Amino acid sequence: MALLRKRRVDELDPFSDLLFNTLLAFVMLFAIALLAMNPKAKTGVIDAKAEFIVTVTWPDGDPNDIDTWVQDPSGNLVWFRAREAGLMHLDRDDRGTANDTLVINGQQVVNPLNQEVVTVRGYAPGEYTVNVFYYETRNGKPVDVTVSVVKVNPRAEVVYYGTVPLARKGDEATAVRFSVNRDGGVDGVGTLAKKLVERI
Repeated sequence: MALLRKRRVDELDPFSDLLFNTLLAFVMLFAIALLAMNPKAKTGVIDAKAEFIVTVTWPDGDPNDIDTWVQDPSGNLVWFRAREAGLMHLDRDDRGTANDTLVINGQQVVNPLNQEVVTVRGYAPGEYTVNVFYYETRNGKPVDVTVSVVKVNPRAEVVYYGTVPLARKGDEATAVRFSVNRDGGVDGVGTLAKKLVERI
């Protein structure tokens, strides 16, 4: 009787092994399928959202320091000492050739591009004003400053593009004033002068 019982257990072992291995294979396939359906979340990725992008440029390699000043309808001002205000953000304060040298792999590289960018990451109804200011001179020469305002949502649309001459250090000029309605559309564009620069 004991021999018969031992024989039955031995006969069931290969079947149990097969059943266990099949179950294990299904669990592994399910786990792989689950990982494939649920990819890892990307860490550290922030989608920058902007409604308007204001770009101020002046000739490449020009040593002079031109500053961008933008005011929103609530009176918030973005400039080099207040790089964030309201829904606006100054991405970089370009100081002509003063901050254009980078060290890459132990070698100095000069970036001749002179550009400042202000992003408006949301919109409030009302008027926005974009001014440029001749902050510092290294050669005493006048500078032609190009200003563009682009509405980027739902599609790119140029609101303003033009050039403003700045004759000497301390000059301020209004490049553009534009009005945004409640739906985020631009109702009016003008260039009537408005002083923004505070005593600095």
